[in-house]
Amino acid sequence: MSGLRERKKQLARRQISDVATGLFLERGFDEVTIAEVADAAGVAKMTVTNYFARKEDLVFDQHLELVSFAAVAIAERESGESALAALRRAYFAALDGRDAAVGLASTGFVTMVTGSPALLARLREIDEQREAAIADTLAAEAGSSPDEIGVAVAAAQLAAVVRVLFRRALRMTLEGKSRAESIDELTGLAEQAFDQLEPSLGRYAIR
Repeated sequence: MSGLRERKKQLARRQISDVATGLFLERGFDEVTIAEVADAAGVAKMTVTNYFARKEDLVFDQHLELVSFAAVAIAERESGESALAALRRAYFAALDGRDAAVGLASTGFVTMVTGSPALLARLREIDEQREAAIADTLAAEAGSSPDEIGVAVAAAQLAAVVRVLFRRALRMTLEGKSRAESIDELTGLAEQAFDQLEPSLGRYAIR
């Protein structure tokens, strides 16, 4: 029964997010209130706030996945694989799968996000949380005496690759490039970005 309840909660959460995103795309994020989202979704305002602590998370309903994407890839790296190699492999798999983690989205969605100071601020918070998640993962593996500076610098570099490529994907959408064109260009840019880190992180945190 608990599994069924959880699926129902996830479905309700997704439905509320979809309704909210539709309203935001139509009228603008800053012009729509939580009460209006609740009314359009046919639920109480408290139901919306129970599922989404912040209005911005109605847009970034997958923010936990955005935050954990890199850390999970690193934590689950294969034997003999470095943190950089694991993230590189995960990025290209996500790019191939058109995953939200790489920043591919519709023109309307990207325009909405980039046109709202509140959503841009939330995106920066997600960037910071992603970096912290990577650092936590690397530090936990180092045991009781991690190299704090080394971990922090490595996490910052690994997170930067994801952030830079994500922002470039948003820009490509705003420039009117097709999904196929964006993926093709991102493939080359990602190769360049990961190669650039290879000298410093290619042998770092090998499992």
